[in-house]
Amino acid sequence: MKQYFITGTDTEVGKTYVTCQLLQAAQKASLSAIGYKPIAAGCEQIDGEWVNEDALNIQKACSKIRTNKAIKITDNNQLKSANEKNEESGQTLPLHQINPIALKPAIAPHIAALEEGVALTLDGIARGLDELHAYQPDLLLMEGAGGWRLPLTVGDEYTPTYYLSDVVKTLKMDVILVVGMRLGCLNHALLTAEAIRADGLTIKGWVANDITGNMTRYQENLHSLKAMLPEPLLAEIPYQVAPNDEALFAAIKQIS
Repeated sequence: MKQYFITGTDTEVGKTYVTCQLLQAAQKASLSAIGYKPIAAGCEQIDGEWVNEDALNIQKACSKIRTNKAIKITDNNQLKSANEKNEESGQTLPLHQINPIALKPAIAPHIAALEEGVALTLDGIARGLDELHAYQPDLLLMEGAGGWRLPLTVGDEYTPTYYLSDVVKTLKMDVILVVGMRLGCLNHALLTAEAIRADGLTIKGWVANDITGNMTRYQENLHSLKAMLPEPLLAEIPYQVAPNDEALFAAIKQIS
């Protein structure tokens, strides 16, 4: 199993959309794929359950629960169909497993958690990850909230501040960086990448996500990012257009 943490250059840069596209592309490549969004802020009540829209989209993009583990064949890094097909139960992964910490107000998660009396801890996040490991996916993508330095608890002179990035460090997860292609993205991308590397983690690659459709000098900015970021560009996601399957398949080959 391969697993990665999906982070972004800021909030609202399309982390969930990219996560869903990668999950769906992995399944087209005969891989089972599960998404995990441990913390989400901003929920509405549906049928008695507090539901976050991003978590719901990830749930829809996940593989169905499997009853048997299929055999995956690789040859010179080329993905092929399995000799033994997956046997799916037809059941969707429970939303509470994909998003165990669903906070009602759409505000900074550590503030929402404080208001609701919810503890944002490494143990809780790791426990949810272990539950998903039991499904034996080929690919597991854990999506963050906000940017790289999302605080879980803000301390004082006696208690240190604890970040979601500290959880990723402890879990030793490689990182995929989603760059929201808009004015300012060069600075945000470079600073985020520097912080990830300074934390001793590996950036597996980055995704250029066109979030406006009208970025001035888009290609010039993309060229600059390619020149300044040593990690590979995994894929480009166009604005409000389905990404090219071949390009996404190439990205899946690099991370699987």
